[in-house]
Amino acid sequence: MFNGLAIRGIKKNGEMIRVEIYGSSIFYRGSTSVTGTILDVTKQRLAEGALRKNEEQLRTIIEHSNELFYIHDTKHVLTYISINVEAILGYTPEEMKRKWTGFATDNPNNLKGIGLKETAIKTGKRQKPYLLELEKKDGTFVLFEFDESPVKDVTGKVVAISGAARDVTLKKQTENKLIKSEQRFRDLFNGITDIIYTQDLKGCFTSVNPALCKAFGYEEDELIGRCSAEFMKPEIAPNFIKEYLEPLKKFRYHEGTTIYFKKNKKKLYVEYKSVLIQPENGEPFISGTGRDVTERILSERKVAKLLKQVTQSQKMETIGTLAGGIAHDFNNILFPILGYTEMLLADVPEDSPFKKSLHKIYTGALRAKNLVKQILTFSRQESVELKLMKMQPIIKEALKLIRSTIPTTIDIKQDIKTDCGIIKADPTQIHQIILNLTTNAYHAMEDNGGGMRIGLKEVELGEDDIITHDMAPGAYACLTIADTGTGIDKYVIDKIFDPFFTTKEQGKGTGMGLSVIHGIVKTMKGTIKVYSESGKGTKFYVYLPIIKNASEKQTSLTKTPYQGGTERILLVDDDEEVLTMEKKMLEHLEYQVTSHTSSIEALEAFRASPDRFDLVITDMAMPNMSGDKLSAELIKIRPDIPILICTGFSENMSKEKAEFLGIKGFLMKPIIMKDLAKKIREVLEANNK
Repeated sequence: MFNGLAIRGIKKNGEMIRVEIYGSSIFYRGSTSVTGTILDVTKQRLAEGALRKNEEQLRTIIEHSNELFYIHDTKHVLTYISINVEAILGYTPEEMKRKWTGFATDNPNNLKGIGLKETAIKTGKRQKPYLLELEKKDGTFVLFEFDESPVKDVTGKVVAISGAARDVTLKKQTENKLIKSEQRFRDLFNGITDIIYTQDLKGCFTSVNPALCKAFGYEEDELIGRCSAEFMKPEIAPNFIKEYLEPLKKFRYHEGTTIYFKKNKKKLYVEYKSVLIQPENGEPFISGTGRDVTERILSERKVAKLLKQVTQSQKMETIGTLAGGIAHDFNNILFPILGYTEMLLADVPEDSPFKKSLHKIYTGALRAKNLVKQILTFSRQESVELKLMKMQPIIKEALKLIRSTIPTTIDIKQDIKTDCGIIKADPTQIHQIILNLTTNAYHAMEDNGGGMRIGLKEVELGEDDIITHDMAPGAYACLTIADTGTGIDKYVIDKIFDPFFTTKEQGKGTGMGLSVIHGIVKTMKGTIKVYSESGKGTKFYVYLPIIKNASEKQTSLTKTPYQGGTERILLVDDDEEVLTMEKKMLEHLEYQVTSHTSSIEALEAFRASPDRFDLVITDMAMPNMSGDKLSAELIKIRPDIPILICTGFSENMSKEKAEFLGIKGFLMKPIIMKDLAKKIREVLEANNK
C-alpha cells in the first residue's frame, strides 16, 4: 500500500506538473494487481511554496524591524514576542513570556494605556494608539507607542491581543522640547511690550501680539485679515503700496514711522521694522516689530513748539528793545515839529495861505506820532490803563464801522456770544485789534470777494490746550476773525508778526499792524494764533484771559477845557531843541517858565528857592541824574511840590512807579499842546485839593 507518492511529470504540451499517487496491491487467486488514485497537486504545491516564502519574508521583516510585535492572552501573559525584543529591551523572547505588566513602570500616564487595553478585551473593539513607559533590563526607561487589535475565535470571543510597539522616546523628547520652545516663544510673543506682527504680501495682518492689540485698541479677531492701510489717514493709505509694500518686496527690508488711527479715533505713531521672509517650503510673508512712540513724538513736538515759541519771544523782545530805542530818539525829533506846528496853527489867521500847509504838516506829524505809539505798543513799552470790560459792545461798534467801509462783495457774519465774560483790557486797543484784523481780511478778499466771520466765545483751556508756554490754564475770551481770501503761504506765516514785514503791495500797509496787535495782546497777558493755507483763507484767534468774579466798570472820558494859567513852572530837558519848544508852548499857554538842560542845575535852582515854583516838568532820560531821581530829590526838599514827568521810552518808568515816587503826573512823548495843557491843569488842581 502506498499513499501520497509524489511524482513530477511533463504533460503532452510540455508543462511541468506534480502529482500524488494513492493506491494498494490486491492478491486474487494467486495473482497480484494494483489499484489507486492519481491527484494533480501542482497548484497546491505552488501555493504552499508561496506561503512559505511569504512567511520567511515576514519573519525577516519582524526580526529586523525597529518595532516589537507581540501577542498576549486575556490575562496579559505574552505568548509571542518578536526576536528583536532583546535588542530593544535587553530581554530574550523567553524572558518576556510572562505578564507584560511586570515590565511597566509606575508612571501614572500608564494607567490610561492599561485602561484602553482592558476596554479592547471586554468590547472586542480596536482602541486608538496609546503610550506606555517600560523598564529595560538595564534599568533605564523607554516610552513606547502601542497599536493593538483584539483577536477573536470563531464565536467572536476575544482570546488574545496582538499588536506592535514602537520606541517614541526620542520623538517625544523632541516634541516636548518643541512644545517648550513654542511656549517660550508664545510667552515672549504675548508678553513683550513691543508690537509684533506678520502680514501677507498685501499688507494684511495674519498674526498680531497682545501689545499690538492694546496699542490699536482692537481685539485680535478685529485685526486679523485687515490691511494695515485701513487704519491710516485716508490721504496716506493710497501710498501704502508704493511707499511700503513695493520697497519691502524689492529690498526685503523696510523701516520708518507712520501714523495709524486707533479704535477711539486718536492718533497712534508707530516706529516699525519689517522684513520679507521667504521660507523654503511655503508662501513668503512679512514679519515685523514696532513700537508705540506716540508719547515720545508728541513730547518732542511739544518741546520743539516750546523752543520755537521761546525763540520767537526772544526775537520779539530783541526787536522790541531796538524799536523802543528808535522810538525814543524819534520822539525827540518829532516833538518840536508837532509843538511848533500846533503853535503856528493857533497864531496864523484862518485866511492865511499857510494854514492849509500847516494843517498838512500837523496831520503828517500826528501820523508819525501814531506810528511811534504803535512801535512802543509792539515793544510793550507804552504805559496803558487796562480796565475791566466786556468785548461785545466794542466788537459791535467796530462791525458797524467795518460794514460801512467794506464793499458788499464781502459777506460779513457775526457770532458774538453774550455770555462771554469780563476781561481786563484797553477799549481803544481792542478796537484797534478788530479793525486791523478785519482790514487784513478785507485786503485778502478785495479782488474776488468772499466771506468774513467774526466770532466771540468763552473757552476753557486746560494744561494740554494752552498755546504758548507763558499762558496759564483757565477761562479765555476767544475772538475769531476768519476770511475766505488768498491765505498766507506756509513759508512766511512765521514772520507775519515781525515789525515792518508785509506781503501787501506798496501803499497798502506798513508791516506794523500785526506786530502791534501782537504787542497789545501780550500786554493783556493773552496770545494770538493764526491758521492759514494758501488759497484757502485765514483764521486769527485772539485769546484774552477772563477775569472771574469781577464786575464791569463803565468809565466815561470827559474833555478837559483847553486852557493855560499863570503858575510858575520849572522845566527840565537835556535836549535843547525840545526844551526850547516846550518853553514856548508853555509860554503860549501864559505860564511863567524857568528852563534848564541840566538836571543838576535844575536841582540847585530849586534848592535855592523851593517856594518859587508851583510845578516841575522834567524829562525822564537825562545824563548825570535821571528824571525819577531828580524828582525824588525835589520831593525831599519840598514834599508837596507837584511834578509832571515826560518820557518817550517807558521801560524804566510807568504810571504806577511815578505815583509810588510821589510824582503827580506822567506823559508820553511826543506831547501835543492840548494834552500838555490838560495834564498841567489836572496836576495843579489835584494838588490844591
